[in-house]
Amino acid sequence: MTMQDLPHIAADVLETPSLAKLALPADSSHPPRILILYGSLRAQSFSRKLALEAERILRQFGAETRVFDPHELPILDSVPADHPRVQELRALSLWSEGQVWVSPERHGSVTAVFKNQIDWLPLEEGSVRPTQGRTLAVMQVSGGSQSFNVVNALRVLGRWMRMVVIPNQSSVAKAWQEFDDAGRMKPSPFYDRVVDVMEELFKFTLMVRDRSDYLVDRYSERKGAAEAHALMAAAGVTEVAAPVPVAVEPTRTGCCASGSC
Repeated sequence: MTMQDLPHIAADVLETPSLAKLALPADSSHPPRILILYGSLRAQSFSRKLALEAERILRQFGAETRVFDPHELPILDSVPADHPRVQELRALSLWSEGQVWVSPERHGSVTAVFKNQIDWLPLEEGSVRPTQGRTLAVMQVSGGSQSFNVVNALRVLGRWMRMVVIPNQSSVAKAWQEFDDAGRMKPSPFYDRVVDVMEELFKFTLMVRDRSDYLVDRYSERKGAAEAHALMAAAGVTEVAAPVPVAVEPTRTGCCASGSC
């Protein structure tokens, strides 16, 4: 087959995928950076307990982790995006190479507390996409029988945010009986599944993180950029590259202030 058989493709921006372009950079050695979000403000939040259990497992594997405390994060659009808590969340997303999302099920879907966090993460911010190319593991807790409404909804959100959602997931039914008085998850098939999910997330993050720019590079976007560049050149406009925001190392707050989580 030749390009004559594909007359609608712009040949100058078409790239053939190759194994060579998937080679790891020489400096790919730092621990995977994982951001964990949970969706409840209750003092005895089971989604928070599950998030902290996931963090312990990830740290055992060697990951560097951050857990975002959703307390005091304003409702979307109630304050400007330069609010300190919004900026903290966005900086954490930029810092991360993978994420874990944990939400309770409320009225058959994710909670408003959790959705508010995702809504504050834009698809684009200047030339930076705070979630694109990052790996994602999804989990939920339920007060009653096992359900998959939330993990399914989180998968849709993850794909919409251009993330690499791993195949495995965890749904903890009757979460109130799966944790002891110290907030630790009891041994059970539910716990084993959480370990499975974190193990898979760690593996996928190692595979994807240093290749994400190449993996999510799209023909349609290259074509659009080439067309825009051609129009600017024809108009005699000198293109000025937009400054790339620098992700500042976030300070631990809330539940992670002491480092105990």
